Amino acid sequence: MFELLLCSVLTILPDYLFRRYVQGKHLGKEITLYSVWFELRWGITSCLILTVCLITTIFYNHPSTSNVTLFFRTVPIVPETNGRVAEVLVGVSGPIKAGEPIFRLDSSKQQAAVEAARHKVAAVDAEMAVARADLAKADGQIRAAKSAHQQTIDELETKQELYRRNPANVPLRDIEKLQVRAEGNLGEVASATAAKQGVEERISSLLPAQKAGAEAELALDQADLDKTVVRAGVSGRIEQFLLRVGDVVNPLMRPAGVLIPEGAGERALQAGFDQIEAQIMTVGMAAEVTCVSKPWTVIPMVVTGVQNFIAAGQFRGGEQLIDAQQVTKPGTLLVFLEPLYKDGLDGVTPGSSCIANAYSNNHDIIVAKDTGTLRGVALHVVDALALVHALILRLQALVMPFQNLVFSGH
Repeated sequence: MFELLLCSVLTILPDYLFRRYVQGKHLGKEITLYSVWFELRWGITSCLILTVCLITTIFYNHPSTSNVTLFFRTVPIVPETNGRVAEVLVGVSGPIKAGEPIFRLDSSKQQAAVEAARHKVAAVDAEMAVARADLAKADGQIRAAKSAHQQTIDELETKQELYRRNPANVPLRDIEKLQVRAEGNLGEVASATAAKQGVEERISSLLPAQKAGAEAELALDQADLDKTVVRAGVSGRIEQFLLRVGDVVNPLMRPAGVLIPEGAGERALQAGFDQIEAQIMTVGMAAEVTCVSKPWTVIPMVVTGVQNFIAAGQFRGGEQLIDAQQVTKPGTLLVFLEPLYKDGLDGVTPGSSCIANAYSNNHDIIVAKDTGTLRGVALHVVDALALVHALILRLQALVMPFQNLVFSGH
């Protein structure tokens, strides 16, 4: 309507003024309802053509869309293991902090496994104490074997000295027995030393390895026990949590509820513009939005991201060929809009539907040295036409409450 009124001022009005003051025709006499087309045909035709061109120019260079939503991320509440619910610690809806428990599964099996693992660790500790006692025993055996060996050597040396002085004093057979006993004593010393080394190796290597394995098994069982208590991974708000005691849950089944993180949907809007705007939409463009949840308010925004692919063309590789005819609905160009000022989205409910306008800015091209005068003037006109779209957005913001409350079929 604004475009038509503007174009009529530039076409129909001059045509009428020419008919009135140059040709002397009067409205209601020569120019009537039945002769207006014949009299003002040039102005009417030019008005229609100019209106179509103006609307095309405005919508192409200053695109608008009603496919705007304040999307927010949700986290499904699911356990990491199967089990039957033993305790529910939250309500159907409410705030929650990161790390707080949500519900607990039956953990009798996991608790039994933890106790068994703890007993294994205690058994290894007991074996360590026994091994230390064996080490002390081995030390005593070594000392006893060395003492016996030393006693045998002393006796052997004494008899050898007596035999050297007078062979008749000591039988040679006794000396040979003492020599054999000394050799046996050395074997006992070696055996006791080897036993000690075995005990030391057991204390330093075998038992620590067994204890580490038992502690690792305990940690694994404790982790399984901890998994029976499902906790919030992030701070936020729980919604639609309908799980109750006695229910059987499975990670592959439906989630028990939804956790909405803090700050979700408070940073940026996502808008779907027509594909033809792909060459116009650039990061840094100024934009404005008005949302249903915050009526009579126009929020200044800025384009912070333009998705360089369209979701409608997405497919998963499989055994069946993709037919382009299957894409019945053309996709839109996803654009991310952030508020120009801090807390610009305050009061806009996450998930709210909005209307967005984006405005092109050709200032850099206009001030460039190689830009001609005619092109510069044309680009000035294009940028100035953003005012028409801005007025339309404000009119939409004005009538949006009435449209939703009165004319939507309530």
